[in-house]
Amino acid sequence: MIEMFEKTLLTAVGAMTLSQQKAEELMAEMRQKLNVSEEEGRAFLKKVQDAAEENQKKLEKMAQEEVKKASERMGLVTTEELAKLKRRVTQLEKKLKESNS
Repeated sequence: MIEMFEKTLLTAVGAMTLSQQKAEELMAEMRQKLNVSEEEGRAFLKKVQDAAEENQKKLEKMAQEEVKKASERMGLVTTEELAKLKRRVTQLEKKLKESNS
């Protein structure tokens, strides 16, 4: 029964991270309803929090990739590309001044 509860909760949590207060509430509920020891409850909550954190990192990475793709489709340049162009313009201006002297 605890495995089913664990799988259901892991699925429901998804990318959401549990606050300490919510985690404590959930652990108290598990202890009461499922007769789970405090140690088992803490281990379970740690597992859930770790899974939520991992999912959040994956979603952040996916979001960054989508923003990058959208920026490329729109023709936006990155900060790095802009800095490179500025350096190139500065060099060309310097060469132009030197050749006019």
